[in-house]
Amino acid sequence: MYAPRVFVSMIGALAVFAVATYWLNGSLATTLIDTVICAVLLQLGYFGGVLFLVWKEAKARNTQGTTAVSHTPARSDDKEKIPVSPFNGSEPFNR
Repeated sequence: MYAPRVFVSMIGALAVFAVATYWLNGSLATTLIDTVICAVLLQLGYFGGVLFLVWKEAKARNTQGTTAVSHTPARSDDKEKIPVSPFNGSEPFNR
């Protein structure tokens, strides 16, 4: 993920949440507290999502590593295929 896009998206979501909370409650203090709680929950969800993706990738690599060791190519001219992860072409650092 492109970090500035994540930060801008998070700030935008928090701003919309703060405006909606203020409109519903009318209290600036309640809006501030609720928005901080929302920001913490967003970060926990993002962290959990990243941990899940890392766990899934590690599991896939372990599975691939055990099958690659036991697999012997039938011919000597067969080349080992290198897995390529599908990067999004719109990200500037993923090229």
